[in-house]
Amino acid sequence: MNTILIIAFIIGYTFIAFENKIHINKAATALFTGVICWTIYVLFSENTEHVILQLGEHVGSISQILFFLIGAMTLVELIDSHDGFEVITNKITTKNKRRLLWIISFITFFLSAVLDNLTTAIVMVTLIRKLLQDKNDRMLFVGMIVIAANSGGAWSPIGDVTTTMLWIGGQITTVNIILKLFLPSLVSMVVPLILISVMIKGQFEGKKNADDKKLSNIPKFEKNIVFFLGISALIFVPVFKTITHLPPFMGILIGLSVLWIVTEILHKKKEYENKITVAKALRRIDIPSILFFLGILVAVAALESTGLLKSLASSMSESIGDLRIISISLGFLSAIIDNVPLVAATMGMYDLQTFPADHYFWEFIAYCAGTGGSLLIIGSAAGVAAMGIEKIDFFWYVKKISLWALIGYLAGAAVYILFL
Repeated sequence: MNTILIIAFIIGYTFIAFENKIHINKAATALFTGVICWTIYVLFSENTEHVILQLGEHVGSISQILFFLIGAMTLVELIDSHDGFEVITNKITTKNKRRLLWIISFITFFLSAVLDNLTTAIVMVTLIRKLLQDKNDRMLFVGMIVIAANSGGAWSPIGDVTTTMLWIGGQITTVNIILKLFLPSLVSMVVPLILISVMIKGQFEGKKNADDKKLSNIPKFEKNIVFFLGISALIFVPVFKTITHLPPFMGILIGLSVLWIVTEILHKKKEYENKITVAKALRRIDIPSILFFLGILVAVAALESTGLLKSLASSMSESIGDLRIISISLGFLSAIIDNVPLVAATMGMYDLQTFPADHYFWEFIAYCAGTGGSLLIIGSAAGVAAMGIEKIDFFWYVKKISLWALIGYLAGAAVYILFL
């Protein structure tokens, strides 16, 4: 069974990678792969009820991510529909592409630590689409945003889901992880930033929106209210989680509901055609990307449920031995397989008695799992979201971004090891 399951996953992954060559939407392939993997698992299993129970558990955790993604994308779309990003774009006075890349990258890096890498990527990719007309330049910016978002999320306990898992599990503590991973994470962002900025030259004029005339009719106070309330809703998510201990998707949903109420009040006296509501924003978000995310996570969940991922982690531990090499290898794997089950398997293999809280192994796992996803566009939630919004081709990212992301990843790892 395991061999058939692995073959099915690899074939599905290959079809996703060659989306532009075979002209089949990656969401369709991902959904098909996810269902096929679970079908193989249940047909070869002697305990069907146990498999169905496992699937239900995974769907529960996956749905939290999907609801969070839907909520965040809707908030950003609502801000964009009110032209709220003018609040930021109007303050960016530079017309130099290289300088803009540095500004956007550092904003992404620090914002990701406060929000999380997924939400930050959605916000910043949407923002850059408002600024740049040239598609090639924009894709390079988006590639750098993915790297910066993942690097920024790695050093904060609320910046990346895997770091959060280790934080909640007691493997790491807040102050220590910030102190130990800030510099390696910064290096993993700055090194590719230097290399990619060499490819960016010249000035930009700014993107002219076809709806400028319509957007100019939106009162300034409405733009400001929606922008600041929307951003506050995003920032409130980690605060809400800390206070209530409820999952992040609950925080994003309460933020969305508040903004929904406010926009309904703002537009209640307007004609339907002039109303900018959450209902309209929901119709504009990229549902295929959400379905793609669902398919990928369901497929990976099948590999986790059969014990394949844990077996992989165990075999790596036995054959490699060196904890630093194991951590770096897990970072490479997280670019191919979702880092959440990989880190979950690692947490199950190594207990806190052997490796107590704030042991360097847990810190290095947090760095590698967080930043390793930048090596491929589908290696992280931030990358998947950016891929859907900007329609980035898998192989374009491999050719233009992956090498620089790899150099940054290894440079950051070297800095961490150096300061052990």
